[in-house]
Amino acid sequence: MRFVQVTILLCLLSVHIPVVAAAQTAPAHAPANPAVASARPLYDQIKGYILKSADQMSDANYGFQPTPEVRTFGQIIGHLANDQYLFCSSALGEKNPEARDIEKTQTTKAALIEAIRASFAYCDRAYQMSDAAATKWQTIQGFGDRAPLSLLILNVAHDDEHYGNIVTYMRIKGMVPPSSQPSR
Repeated sequence: MRFVQVTILLCLLSVHIPVVAAAQTAPAHAPANPAVASARPLYDQIKGYILKSADQMSDANYGFQPTPEVRTFGQIIGHLANDQYLFCSSALGEKNPEARDIEKTQTTKAALIEAIRASFAYCDRAYQMSDAAATKWQTIQGFGDRAPLSLLILNVAHDDEHYGNIVTYMRIKGMVPPSSQPSR
C-alpha cells in the first residue's frame, strides 16, 4: 500500500509541477485543462489494454484461476468495473450509479465485457472535468481530504496494477497481451 501511495504522490507531483510552470509560460497549443489532460492519455492507454484483453480471452478462460487464492480472470474484470465506478463517481461528486457487485454477480464473458465497457464509458466523463473541479481540495466520502484528480490517478494506478495480473493470466494461457502486441 505504501508503494501505491508513493506512486500516486509522484504522479500528482509530475502533473502539478509542470502545470504550475506551464501556467507561467503556457504555449499557445496547451490544453485548456492541462492537469486532467495529462492524466487522460494514461487512462486511455490502460483502458485500451484492458478492453482488448477482455475481448481476447476466451469464454472458457473467464473462469481461469492460476491458484485457488487469487481471482479468476472474469473476477478481475468485474473488480476493475466495480472500482472504476467507485473512483470516478467519487471524483465527480456523484452517487455510484452501479449498485451491483459486478465481481460477484457477473460470470459470463458477455456480461463482464458489457460491465467493463460501461464503467469506462462512465469514467470517460470524469477524465473530461475541468482542472478547477479536479484540483479543488475537498472531503470526498470514503477517501478523506483530497483533490478529485488524485482519484483519477488512483484509478489509472489501480487499473495498471490489475492489468499486470491480466498479463500473467494471458501469458499462462499462451496469449500475447495487448501491451506486447505489435502496433498496427
